[in-house]
Amino acid sequence: QVQLVESGGGLVQAGDSLRLSCTASGGTVNSGAMGWFRQAPGKEREFVSAVKGGTSYYSDSVKGRFTISKNSAANMVFLEMNSLQPGDTAVYYCASGPTAITSRVRNPGAYYYWGQGTQVTVSS
Repeated sequence: QVQLVESGGGLVQAGDSLRLSCTASGGTVNSGAMGWFRQAPGKEREFVSAVKGGTSYYSDSVKGRFTISKNSAANMVFLEMNSLQPGDTAVYYCASGPTAITSRVRNPGAYYYWGQGTQVTVSS
């Protein structure tokens, strides 16, 4: 059973940066894909970023502003978020998909394990 714990969320102003962390236990961040998703009030959960092997994936809305990385030794995944905008306000979830295939890394259904989420609020 993989357990994921996110941290690093908070309240920031537009243009600021935040770094989210996800600590995994009971499994490895090198297995399959690790992803970040977000859910704003009244909206469906949406893909933000993922890393599978040495390849990173981003949604169009965050490409160029967000960077995903991982520290295999620490079994952690990070999401560096720059130039934050009010539209980035959401609860951000870390997810693990040990058997996720490349064509499905953007699909929440490819991930078996989820963290509890961390709130990111961007004020204008």
